[in-house]
Amino acid sequence: MLIDQGLLRRQPGYFIVKIIVNALLLALAVLLLFFVHHLWLVLLAAAFSAFVFGQIGLLGHDAGHRQIFASGRIDTIVGYTCASILGMSFAQWVEKHNAHHAHPNRDDMDPDIDFPMLAFSESQARETKGIFRFIVRHQAALFFPMLCFTSVSLRVGSVQYFLRRHIVKTWLDILLMAAHFAAYFTLVFLLLSPLHTVIFILAHQAMFGLYLGLVFAPNHKGMPVLAKDAQIDFLREQVLTARNVRSNRFIDFWYGGLNFQIEHHLFPTMPRKNLRSARRIIKDFCRTRQIPYYETGMIRSYVEILRHMHRVGRSISLVSHP
Repeated sequence: MLIDQGLLRRQPGYFIVKIIVNALLLALAVLLLFFVHHLWLVLLAAAFSAFVFGQIGLLGHDAGHRQIFASGRIDTIVGYTCASILGMSFAQWVEKHNAHHAHPNRDDMDPDIDFPMLAFSESQARETKGIFRFIVRHQAALFFPMLCFTSVSLRVGSVQYFLRRHIVKTWLDILLMAAHFAAYFTLVFLLLSPLHTVIFILAHQAMFGLYLGLVFAPNHKGMPVLAKDAQIDFLREQVLTARNVRSNRFIDFWYGGLNFQIEHHLFPTMPRKNLRSARRIIKDFCRTRQIPYYETGMIRSYVEILRHMHRVGRSISLVSHP
């Protein structure tokens, strides 16, 4: 039925408009820096730039999944362009994200739940040591502040990727990442005062990381974590570990379609424009086979994440202080 309705067909016209809009937003973000002379304007410019970077990141996500053009080569060019604007490795992100899609929320296999300072299951929590153990105990309170470091984590992951791969395979990523930081720092230092430059960079990177975290966290955080050797079929693995956020036009835009996480995981090459139409079909399909299909509101999704993080963190206290 999805094929009959053309929902898997690429949507180049839709994405060309997205590319143009994002290019104009990026130009506007740069233009704002010419008129920043007060602290509140610095923070406003940083917030707007963070939003623009987030939208470019979502477009890069579409390209990484080959949703845009029939030609994978053109999608790759779009992906590398988006990653270079953000200052990260596109190749590293694709490798990591493919591993996530292959084993979502599976312990020791999904890189998106592999963090030394966070635990998403009691078994993960019990394995933490030292300062990380203290952080995990309080991870619910620290979760949103830690999301501000998402952009830093992406850059660190990129550098680690460069170090473990041969330079011949990573030279383009390295060159583009170096060009990003050279252009980024030159631009802000030329256009802003030294104090405003520091404030802008810190605020921009923190808000960019927060935006990415707010978009990606509801997808799987707080949903069941599967054991590494869990015996489960592909359909149930993808559906049971994902959470949809109830849709409206603003939510679709803000999340870049990732609020339809179940549909995205079942059909990662489906253009985001078609995910809303696919939802009804997939939800009915799951109901007829008695497979739990979970969706909730945006605010409720964050409440569920924090409750889960609190419960997991509290498990350490119960173990440590019988």
